[in-house]
Amino acid sequence: MTDTPRYTAIAIILHWVIAALLIGMVFFGWYMEDLSHGFREGIVPIDQVLQAYNWHKTIGLLILFLSLARLAWRLTHKAPGMPEGMKPWEKMAAHAVHGLFYVIMIGMPILGWIAASASEFDSFLFNNPDMTMPRLPVPQSEGLHEVSGSIHGAGGWPILILWVLHAGAALKHQFLDKDGLLGRMIPLPFLKG
Repeated sequence: MTDTPRYTAIAIILHWVIAALLIGMVFFGWYMEDLSHGFREGIVPIDQVLQAYNWHKTIGLLILFLSLARLAWRLTHKAPGMPEGMKPWEKMAAHAVHGLFYVIMIGMPILGWIAASASEFDSFLFNNPDMTMPRLPVPQSEGLHEVSGSIHGAGGWPILILWVLHAGAALKHQFLDKDGLLGRMIPLPFLKG
């Protein structure tokens, strides 16, 4: 392994906290869909559904703010360069995946907020009085609500696909290429380059 420069402690903490929250929210979102179906069938009480949606909104906003902080940190703190042995297509793929992650980390919470803000009707899914959340200045339109909510809901699969690509590439670099790339972001000393 080579001695690869590491990311800053702030970058590492933001990376892992956002990753855990983002992956968790995919599965929590699917759980919420099951709760909603259960409520419509009279199996799940409304309080349980409201609590799940409140947690989803709260964690979604946390992901948004942490992601904006991470982007600001990234723009003001230079990331370590890629290992010299990386092929040009690998560098391009790494940059593309990272860019798409930023789009998702910021875009998904915003789409959910737009869906909540565009709702014209008093639905328990988006206008829960227990969770004070300011509306974004978007048209009160059922069409906008449906489109933004559908895109937001479908975003779980791209998150998981990007995660598999990202984690797979990191493991490849660590164990096949042995270039110490994973050690730049892992706080464990045995994985450092």
